[in-house]
Formats: sequence, C-alpha cells, structure tokens
Amino acid sequence: MTDWRDLELGKRPQGRWSLTADWVVVDTSQGRRLVEGGEVVIENDRVLHAGGRFDGDVAARFDMGAALIAPGFVDLDALGDLDTTLLAHDNWPSELKGRVWPQSYVDRGPYEMYSPDELVAQKRFAFGQLLLNGITSAAPIASLFYREWGETVAEFGAAADAAEEIGLRVWLGPAYRAGGMVVDEAGRLRAVFDEPRGLKGLNAAIEFARDLQGRGLVSPMLAPDRVETCTEDLMKRTMAASEDLECPVRLHMAQGQMELQTVKALHGMTAPEWLDGLGCLTQRLLAPHATVASDDDLNRYGAAGVTVVHCPLVSARHGGALRSFARLRDMGINVAMGTDTAPPDMVLNMAVGMMTCRLMDGHSSIRSGDMFDAATRAGAKALGRDDIGVLCAGSKADIAVFDMADRYMAPRIDPIQTLILGATGRVTRATIVDGRLSMRDGDVAGIDMAAMRAEMQIQFEGLVAKYPERTLGHPAVREIFPPTFPLLTGD
Repeated sequence: MTDWRDLELGKRPQGRWSLTADWVVVDTSQGRRLVEGGEVVIENDRVLHAGGRFDGDVAARFDMGAALIAPGFVDLDALGDLDTTLLAHDNWPSELKGRVWPQSYVDRGPYEMYSPDELVAQKRFAFGQLLLNGITSAAPIASLFYREWGETVAEFGAAADAAEEIGLRVWLGPAYRAGGMVVDEAGRLRAVFDEPRGLKGLNAAIEFARDLQGRGLVSPMLAPDRVETCTEDLMKRTMAASEDLECPVRLHMAQGQMELQTVKALHGMTAPEWLDGLGCLTQRLLAPHATVASDDDLNRYGAAGVTVVHCPLVSARHGGALRSFARLRDMGINVAMGTDTAPPDMVLNMAVGMMTCRLMDGHSSIRSGDMFDAATRAGAKALGRDDIGVLCAGSKADIAVFDMADRYMAPRIDPIQTLILGATGRVTRATIVDGRLSMRDGDVAGIDMAAMRAEMQIQFEGLVAKYPERTLGHPAVREIFPPTFPLLTGD
C-alpha cells in the first residue's frame, strides 16, 4: 500500500490507481449495494472498477481503512456566498430586518454592497466549503438582497475559472429578475417590476450559457431569482431558452407565505398553477423548496416531471418542512437535495430530512437509503446525467470518502446509517472530482481555507454594518440584530 499523503492535492494521479476501504457503496444493474472490504479503481476521469477487490494491475493502491467510499453528493441549491439567512434565525419579521428593501432605500438607489473582487472571493470560499462536505457537483445559489439588482456575467466567469482550478463540478448562471419586494413606511409590502431590466439580465445569462457549452467541469444553468420576482414574458423566454440550450432552470417557489400571498395577489393563483398555465413546468425545472405547496401544486409537479429540491435544514430553521419527502416520493416526484445555507453540510441535511419526514408521517415512512439516494442519484437525474451521483464502472470519478472511525460517532453500525446518525459532514476525509483529489483531510486544492475564513468574516461584518441603510426606519445594527443576551456593561 502507498501512503495516502503521497497523492498531490488538486492533481489527477498518473496511471491507474485505487482506493480500498472497509465499505464501498456501488451501483449495479440490480440496484445500489454495499460492499465490505471493497475497492474503487480510477483511471483518468472515470471509474474503472467498483466492488470487490480488483485483480488487475494498478500504479498505486491507497487503503483508507475504517472508511466509507461513496459517490459524491449532488447539491442543487448550494450556497455560493456568505449566508445572510443566518441573520434571520432569531430576528424577524423579514421586512423589519433588512430582508425586504424599504422604499427609502429604493428611492436613493440600490447599490452593490460587496466589491466585484469580494463577490468572486466568496464563491471561491463557498466552493471550498462544498468540497469539505463531500459535495462533488453543485448548482450554486446566492442572495440578491445585497445586490444592486442581479448577478453579473463577469463574476460568474471568474466563478467558472475557480471551479475548474480547485476541482468542483458546477452548473452556473447569473441570477436575474424582473422585480422585487418593497416595504413602505407603513410596513406594507408590494411587488415592483422593471421587466426590461429583467429581460436584459436573461439575455446576458443566455449568452453566458452559450459560452459555457463544452467546458469540462462547468455547465450552464438559467437562474431566475424567485417566482414572485418574475413576469410571464421572463418565464416563457427562460423556459424556451432552456430547451434551446438543453440546460436546467432553477426557480425558488412554493417556499414561503410572503411569496404565496404575493403571487396570489398578482395572478390569483399559486406559483405552480400560474407557471403550469404558462407552459413553464417541465423536466428541466428545479424547484426549491415546496414547503407551502398544495396538493394541486404537487400533482402539477408530478405530471410535468419537475424536480423538487429539498433543503430540510434551512427550512426547519425557519419553522418549515416538506410535507413530506415520503409523500412526494410516493407520488413519483423526483426529490433531490440542496443545502442552501451555512454550513453546506449534506450529511446534516440528510439527518434533518429524515427527522422532519418522520415527524410528518411516522417512523416507518423513510429509511437512510432514501435520503442518500436523494443526495446523489436524484440530483444527477434532475441534471440529465447518469454518470454522476453513482459509483460504478464507467461513471465519472466523483467520489467522497467518509471516516467511520471518528471518535464522536460511536458505536458504529451500518456505515450509511452511522453517517446520517452522526449528522455532520465533518467526517469527510477526501473529495475526488473528475479523478482529481480536490480535498484531503480538510485541505482544499488551491485555497487556504483558514485564511479565507478570516477574510470572509471581515467581509460579512462589513455587510452587516450597512444593514441600517436598507432596513425600514434605518435603525442601528444593534436594534436590527440584538445579541441573544444583553451585553454586560460596566465593571
């Protein structure tokens, strides 16, 4: 056996090489199976063998010991910035806490609250965090609350370069919108629209998508922001472009009461019903989060082949839940997974997803394998791929290795169940993407994550300092985000 530390981070080893471990998850013609004492052989960007011990020659063999080798996670709502939803955890309502622009801020003119270089650095750091958690394929998401309007082609060009440099498979597209929510001085919410600006953003996104065609680890995606910020023409043109480009569209909808009430006020119906009437529900549509979807909404999703992107952690933090994973599964809806918050921990999301499903439907409604499949194969299916989210001969060498000897996860039982019961992606020992070692033992190729963590904290605190400018009444930061307990003053 060769020393694991001899592998060069960020590089694809030369020749045929293999990983062995106490457990390997493999995909066979009979279904997904668990192999004890298994081996995975990699050659270039592909898996040559996954199963029992390999009889052929390899240039190097690395024994991971008490570990689980598995297909890497597919994250269809992956955090691509610094998570502002953390500020809303104990602070609400959103229109009083800077989550909705006040009219006074709109009148003075919204502006970018981060510099272009800061935005690019955030994506680079976010990509590193995804790799730390065993995520090999991602469709990044970021907030537009702190933007002038939408995301830019320039920052996503830099993001594409970063993904290829560090080794992360991504679906990218700048977010665009035709409108947004505004709160007036009396606290009333209303939607305001600038459709020409939204169509300009769509056209830029289409050109960006065309430029990405055939670019290795990077693929195009169209990303209209949220359904209540979109117009009929914007959505029709978006879905038509997705067919032309053969790329997915991600649109957040059926995710909260503000959206539900706004869309009903604008269109007299729910968002899925409105989009269905426009012919915009298709198999290319990825729809986080479906937590307020009605039975009729879900039936429309199922009939059209829409993928629901389940993000249980961020939903549960704010009192929401999918109702339920098992129900949607039994309806034939493809349910994939997203993280959508910090930490971008897919293992924790699987754990919370299981808990919320059982709270909704009872203990026997879901098993660990259901969540693991959603975090891997279901995401690949949504993207039209059969070579990621699986581990078998011919699949892409997109692999995660999890420590099964972690001192905090004891006693160990079945490795998949132990992983989810342990409820943290911090046991991820390695992440391999396209045959490249992108992360090993907390080190990410091309990134000093500790130094970047300090840089990101400074950036985030700078953003928080600007919150009074875009909060109704412009209160001080301490009033918007009071400490959990009063600060001790004096002696």
